[in-house]
Amino acid sequence: MTELPSPAALAADLCDLLDIEELDTDLYRGKRGKDGFGRVFGGQVIAQALQAAQRSTEAPKIAHSLHANFMRPGNEDFPILYRVVRDFEGKSFATRRVIALQKGQPILTLTCSLQTPEEGLHHQDTMPDAPPPDALQPDTELRAAMADRVPERFRRTFLKPRPIEIRPVSPRSWLDPVKSAPRQQSWFRICSAVGDDPVLHRAILAYASDMSLLGTGTLPHGINWLTHNLQTASLDHALWLHAPFRADQWLLYACDSPWAGHARSFNRGQIFTQDGRLVASVAQEGLMRLRQ
Repeated sequence: MTELPSPAALAADLCDLLDIEELDTDLYRGKRGKDGFGRVFGGQVIAQALQAAQRSTEAPKIAHSLHANFMRPGNEDFPILYRVVRDFEGKSFATRRVIALQKGQPILTLTCSLQTPEEGLHHQDTMPDAPPPDALQPDTELRAAMADRVPERFRRTFLKPRPIEIRPVSPRSWLDPVKSAPRQQSWFRICSAVGDDPVLHRAILAYASDMSLLGTGTLPHGINWLTHNLQTASLDHALWLHAPFRADQWLLYACDSPWAGHARSFNRGQIFTQDGRLVASVAQEGLMRLRQ
């Protein structure tokens, strides 16, 4: 039996993946993932592009929003280059445009706005009711319990250890899906403590924000990629970072999908700390196509 990596090793691998290399002024290279599935996880490209934008901007400005569009799937066999364009540099705000390139072709474009922190008027949505993470079962345990029923061709992907620990509030019925409201909640965090660099914590949250979101749109149709010939992919992704947080402490991801049609699904998410602070908001439209 293959020995599973420790949580500390998984977390270290993710931090290393997000530690992009500077090749020249405003030109960076992202490390290749180790998933071995061929296609690059969209959250990886978003997080590495965010890192490129953050690396090109000096403190005290910090990232507060990003908007990304996916154009082509990334290939794990090749590194990804990130070219930064400094569109605006003001006293309070800066804007960066990042183009992710692979084999000479853009696979993603991302715009990022950064702001010098300042005080201001404040209000926020109330955190939804949810049981604490300690009262819930880890997603890895839920998946392992049904592993013998998962088709062999999907099993490796289904059971792969991941650096982001997830504890769903209402676990999905992967093998016998039923139609349900397009809403779901889950707690998440990187699976081991990392350092105190807030830049890294923002990148980790950007990586994790691409998880769970697109699947919300499949819930009212009683389908998923295990049981149906379903093609899904992120088309665009927007993330607003409202307030400081730690990605190695539990965060509640409350998602809903108000619309789907024309082979697309629109999904939203709010991310709260355990003490009820709304620290991020997410919106994404994705491909949701049933093939015959």
